[in-house]
Amino acid sequence: MKRILSLFAITTLLFSSCQKDLTTKEKEEYIVKGKEIAQNTVKKLGGNLMQQMKKGGPKQAIPFCNTAANPLTKEVADKYQVSIKRTSHKIRNEDNNPNATETAILNQYLASLSKGEKLKPIVSKDKEGNVHFYAPMKLEAKCLACHGTVGKEVSVKTDSLIKSLYPNDKATGFKVGDLRGIVNITFKSE
Repeated sequence: MKRILSLFAITTLLFSSCQKDLTTKEKEEYIVKGKEIAQNTVKKLGGNLMQQMKKGGPKQAIPFCNTAANPLTKEVADKYQVSIKRTSHKIRNEDNNPNATETAILNQYLASLSKGEKLKPIVSKDKEGNVHFYAPMKLEAKCLACHGTVGKEVSVKTDSLIKSLYPNDKATGFKVGDLRGIVNITFKSE
């Protein structure tokens, strides 16, 4: 019986040490790396999208985004050996639906924004031991042509094109500075 209890105690200790919270220093390191990866993701996606906007406006950019956004994101993820997910409380692509944790973080950011608080990245560990870096994405003026108010910044023609590719689109009606969504970068446990 003592041997079973000892084995149980060792197993519990090993499990809890694998699941321990991150230290402040570790969180800071993940924030630095997460910001780097998030900025490179935005640079890769935004740069390519803006090229398409310059070439042919929303008519060219929207189909490009539909087919290229996820592969471009995966390209950055592969470079850093992480997984990257972009999601929102108002999604365009249903493949990007938020999970329960992401929904809670989106709600936390929305509440903070409504109080005028500065939005900061969040670092946490999941039950599998993977570290997640969550960062807010705020809407910029250049995004209004596809994410602004229909009939104002988003033309009816552009909205029709969006709806043809994303029939259940909810990603319009934003203003500059609104929370557009979050990026979730997952660092896999070793």
